[in-house]
Amino acid sequence: MEKFLVTSALTYANGKLHIGHIAGSYLNADIFVKYQKLVGNDVLYIGGTDDYGTPISLKAEEENVSPQKIVDKFNKSMRVDLEGLNIQLDNFSGTSHPNHIKDSQDFFTNLYDAGYIIKKDLKQFYDEKQKRFLSDRYVEGICPFCKADGARGDQCDSCGKLLDAMDLIEPKSKLSGEVPIIKDTTHWYLELPKFEEELHEWLDTKTYWKDNVKNFVLGWLNEGLQERGITRDLNWGVPIPLENTEGKVLYVWFDAPIGYLSSTKEWAEKKGEPDRWKDYWLDEETKMIHFLGKDNIPFHTIIWPAMLSKQKERFILPHDVPANEYLNLEGQKMSTSRNWTVWVEDYLKYFDGEYLRYVLAANAPETKDSDFSWEDFKMHINSELNNVLGNLANRTCVFANKYFDGIIKRPEEFSELSKKTLAEVHKLTDKIGKSYSNYQVRKATKQFMDIARIGNKYFDESQPWKEVKTDKNKASETLYVCLEILRVLSIVSSPVIPKSMKILHDMIGVMIPITWDNIAKESEEYSISNVDRLFRKIEEKEVEEQLEILKQRQKENIEEKSMIEHKPQIEYEDFMKLEIRIVKILEAEKVKKSNKLLQLKVNIGGEERSVIAGIGKDYKPEELIGRKVPMLINLKPRIVMGVESQAMILAAEDNGDLSILLPDKDVQEGSEIS
Repeated sequence: MEKFLVTSALTYANGKLHIGHIAGSYLNADIFVKYQKLVGNDVLYIGGTDDYGTPISLKAEEENVSPQKIVDKFNKSMRVDLEGLNIQLDNFSGTSHPNHIKDSQDFFTNLYDAGYIIKKDLKQFYDEKQKRFLSDRYVEGICPFCKADGARGDQCDSCGKLLDAMDLIEPKSKLSGEVPIIKDTTHWYLELPKFEEELHEWLDTKTYWKDNVKNFVLGWLNEGLQERGITRDLNWGVPIPLENTEGKVLYVWFDAPIGYLSSTKEWAEKKGEPDRWKDYWLDEETKMIHFLGKDNIPFHTIIWPAMLSKQKERFILPHDVPANEYLNLEGQKMSTSRNWTVWVEDYLKYFDGEYLRYVLAANAPETKDSDFSWEDFKMHINSELNNVLGNLANRTCVFANKYFDGIIKRPEEFSELSKKTLAEVHKLTDKIGKSYSNYQVRKATKQFMDIARIGNKYFDESQPWKEVKTDKNKASETLYVCLEILRVLSIVSSPVIPKSMKILHDMIGVMIPITWDNIAKESEEYSISNVDRLFRKIEEKEVEEQLEILKQRQKENIEEKSMIEHKPQIEYEDFMKLEIRIVKILEAEKVKKSNKLLQLKVNIGGEERSVIAGIGKDYKPEELIGRKVPMLINLKPRIVMGVESQAMILAAEDNGDLSILLPDKDVQEGSEIS
């Protein structure tokens, strides 16, 4: 028996759960946990809310209540939403709970006493309009390394580099939009450079990690780690356990992962076995697996292991961090600030939670970003769940009730077709188990739906509606094989659609318990009862209703937008200094270690130049080759990611999405725009 400690990334308690949260860190974890329990392994599934930080303070001020009221409200709503999706954590806690405060302060003290935390006097951005110091994530500007706009004060999403907010070019406060002033303050820093060698050695053992995770981490380490601030000026947070530090709290990224430990301790207390947490956290045989979105990779693979390694207790370190990519919505990036998302609470008013589980599993963003659309939702439910799996269950059970009074016994002999079909099914079950073990939910979902397709094909080829008239025993054999396939499906599909598969298991009257080992144990008899359709079809009008809801939100968001803030006026002569010409893109390729930058080779009427463009999230290199686009070509060259960029492509930005400009008819390369 293996032992697992599974976590879902703590969710900020300043809003409700949306489908991006579910696809990023909850559903994949829950499916893995349900599979491991089927196998018979010891699994503890832990999670909760991240209760501290500026967003929660701002939300409390906005609603004129205490921050604690905000986090309690959203912690409760998340529990309800998770229950509605049959996502079953063993404990769902919150970082504002008293035991978490003590654990976090102990972590700080142990690192401080061991010489891994230092004090620094520094200058920090201060928003005069909001009357508060700005944490790094609330300062945005131009990245000093890759020159991408919109870089946060703690990290640039374009090049992935850790940043110091003070190094940003043209910084602005995200709270007010104003240029912040600089004030003196004091903070404490974790000396990450001291951990580099140990982290390198530890990561060398992680040969089984997903490529996107390991490459991201190694990129950080190879560039050299920097000291990282772990405190901030705020009243809502875990107080620093040092004298004369009023108004100083631990940075949320420092205390949030400690929430996994405090939540486990809370679980043990609730069970009346307060030391039970040690069975997981102090047992080197325990495999701790963190499920999260890709934005959380560095905190769980570098900073968190460093923190754990220098505690007085010999805590286990993460075994695996199978981070998922992002989920988009109807072809656009999800945005809670623009209300462009599907809130779980709203979803559950219209549809069964099982349907969302299936669709998100079938379209899981495991290796690249994926997109959720309501048309796709309808297609998956109607064409797969209903027409394939549901159809096999319905036609088999209805036929058995009609001609055999619902009783189907195991035949003494099987035809070659029956043997071949069952062998094919069991071969797939082995593959499904491997897929679940390797966090390949998307693959596992396709594989168990393939089993249902095998069952329907067998039913059609055997033609029991004809057999029952000429050879009733043969018809019974056909139904038995179909029921065996349904029994297997009720097990292998249950991590993804547990409620429906429990109904199916009961409907076909299986006496064998639902465990993975029992897949190979054929039932001697099936006694069918309470036959009903497992799934219903999604109507087009339901899709239209959901699309209208999104459309209305988008309209409201546009209406709420303030007037465009224009830049200062310039003279006509200033504009005439700009040389903008049409160029043809000859070559395009991704810039290494960047998910946003592309290197372009362009032709400007016989002259070729190299250009670095920050459009990699919106365009694939192959989509650009041959296109004619406008570029500013008399901009001084600059070095970006070690490559000289000799012009600038022109593009329109809409809520973070970039669209390059194209002439409405063919023009020669080098044509000037005036």
